[in-house]
Amino acid sequence: MRPFAFLKQSVAYSVCLTLLAPAAIPAEPSPLRGYSSDSARAELDWETKFRAIPSQANLREFMQRLSARPHHVGSPYDKDNAEWILAKFKEWGLDAKIETFDVLFPTPKERMVELVEPTRFTAKLQEPTVAADPTSGQHDEQLPSYNAYSIDGDVTAPLVYVNYGIPADYEQLDRLGISVKGAIVIARYGESWRGIKPKVAAEHGAVACLIYSDPRDDGYSQGDVFPDGPFRPKDGVQRGSVMDMPVYPGDPLTPGIGATKDAKRLALKDAATLTKIPVMPISYADAQPLLTALKGPEVPAAWRGGLPITYHVGPGPAKVHFKISSNWDIKPIYNVIVRIPGSAYPDEWIIRGNHHDAWVNGAEDPVSGQVAMMEEARALGALLKQGWRPKRTIIYCAWDGEEQGLLGSTEWAEEHADELRAKAAVYINSDGNGRGYLQVSGSHTLEKFINGIAKDVEDPETKLSVWKRLQLRRIASPPAADRQEPRQRADLRIGALGSGSDYTAFIDHLGIASLNLGFGGEDQGGIYHSVYDDFYWYTHFADTDFAYGRALAQTAGTAVLRLAGAELLPYDFDNFNETLRRYVQEVQKLAQEKRDEIVERNKQIDEGVFAAVNDPRRKMAAPPKEVVPPFLNFAPLENGLAALQRTADHFDKALAKAAEDGGASLARASLRNANERLIAVERALTLSDGLPNRPWFQHQIYAPGFYTGYDVKTLPGVRESIEQKQWKLAEEQIVRVGKVLENTSEVIDGAASQLDRAAR
Repeated sequence: MRPFAFLKQSVAYSVCLTLLAPAAIPAEPSPLRGYSSDSARAELDWETKFRAIPSQANLREFMQRLSARPHHVGSPYDKDNAEWILAKFKEWGLDAKIETFDVLFPTPKERMVELVEPTRFTAKLQEPTVAADPTSGQHDEQLPSYNAYSIDGDVTAPLVYVNYGIPADYEQLDRLGISVKGAIVIARYGESWRGIKPKVAAEHGAVACLIYSDPRDDGYSQGDVFPDGPFRPKDGVQRGSVMDMPVYPGDPLTPGIGATKDAKRLALKDAATLTKIPVMPISYADAQPLLTALKGPEVPAAWRGGLPITYHVGPGPAKVHFKISSNWDIKPIYNVIVRIPGSAYPDEWIIRGNHHDAWVNGAEDPVSGQVAMMEEARALGALLKQGWRPKRTIIYCAWDGEEQGLLGSTEWAEEHADELRAKAAVYINSDGNGRGYLQVSGSHTLEKFINGIAKDVEDPETKLSVWKRLQLRRIASPPAADRQEPRQRADLRIGALGSGSDYTAFIDHLGIASLNLGFGGEDQGGIYHSVYDDFYWYTHFADTDFAYGRALAQTAGTAVLRLAGAELLPYDFDNFNETLRRYVQEVQKLAQEKRDEIVERNKQIDEGVFAAVNDPRRKMAAPPKEVVPPFLNFAPLENGLAALQRTADHFDKALAKAAEDGGASLARASLRNANERLIAVERALTLSDGLPNRPWFQHQIYAPGFYTGYDVKTLPGVRESIEQKQWKLAEEQIVRVGKVLENTSEVIDGAASQLDRAAR
């Protein structure tokens, strides 16, 4: 509950006003940001009714049905699930339909990994049935373990171990005097998205890439393995896409347009997001004989995994034969779309999504999130029958093809791009769910809003609010030894969005303010993208009673209701501006540190430091000298921040003025104009020609890293130019992004001016 006036959200933790009021005077509900006093009372009543509806029994029943069989793209059960979800939505009185797209989806027809020197070994490439797990034996319906969008290949070459296979690892290999040119590399999962590993390997001349799950990361080093515990067994394999999604996600043959039946498609040879070399995932049981056969230098300490061997880099004497060939088919995908029309602002949309497809049975990823979203939809159907009507149009989306490369959401967003740019206010995503603490990332214009939602949802284990529990966790386990900020700052910080789930097309491409929600932190495991991610595993080791599935439905559903019912969209620009200032300070610090590192390293090379401390029995080459970079001029970013601060202050004052009479002076026409400008704020953070070398990614504040894949790079054009030591490009990006911030400030100022006029 928030005790401030209309449109003002409290900066204090929830206060029960009844304790402060005389017994004879009924307590007034606390108003909500974006609501008049009367509307706030009605909204809080509907939200209370909504949160009582989601059922843990339903969540369990839905999961058991949806995860009963493998349901990857192109499988019979994928279509069957989409039709079942559609039927449930209609059963609940909702207007629903299926939208179909046709996408490239390769599936393997031949796979082989064998050690041919100095001894012979053939990898099994098969996850065995576990007797206790009834669906693990559905081999005829399971996709084999492979990496989708790997090119075909048949190579025999020496093997080199490259740790996680990220750029820093290749810098270490250079100092060890090891080249991967003409070699097959073997990398372990972790530290980056899997598609980065073959990408970087190809850049360094490798001819193929194997990726394995090391037990140090998600196997027996972490705890008991399945079925005795939640972690990855020796034959478990992580499937996954290796499409170069940092270039663009979605169907590789139709970039920027919806993959409809009649869409103009690229030739397969022209698809930019296929790998340049063949790649295959393997288990740690299959990886161990390959790694054991390697000699050459022993690996640095940080490169050692959990297998009972001495890890060597290679190359040789291990030589590996690797073959992969696929059927390169066009397959249909099935998005299930629900529309609840808005009563006052039908052309302002609140969109909620979770995907329904999986690599195999997918109980955790994605069904645990999908069933929560279905319970939200069922609850909204129940409210509609009681007379509730949203002011804005609500759209629920059960996406298909997410696992292969965000296919369903990207193709839908590209097909409806013009309408979405005009109408979409907020997109709310989930993608799987666990047990523990609320996890939120998203647009920082929504940070204050989602903090308010979190204070109104009860944590099922502690009975605190999910906000309070998260606050106390951050006090107990601060990320940077900072225990005071979660105590003192009014709102808990949310993370920024990169990629890796269905929000990508909405925020990164179209500039639609977005949130990604879920619970986790108390359940761990190693069954990601394996045959063991199924109903048995989930109900034994994850959210076993579905209490946090219910909490996710309550959290995301309350957010949908509150956004759809607000008279004024509850964006906030104070937290947004503060967060941007932190990002600017980070890139300033990064540039200075890069410069200082180069100056110091060059000095050490001149002084002979590397030669003097080098162990002659473990030779390491000195790094090369580098040109000292120039000092960068960050004034354009500082000027952009100053403009944002001025307009954020103007917006706050206009909001306070509008609140003086409880909001009665706000005419609907004025609100519509103000809302249009508020929706346009996130759009103003995009540029139509996108980021350097990847125009599909248009947002200038958030993007996945070119060499991280999922993980976000904030101020990506500036930050990555500095990281990659492209100093001229960095200067250009600083100017470009500074102008974006100034343009965004003008849009915020326009919304504030609409409120000024309404309050006169």
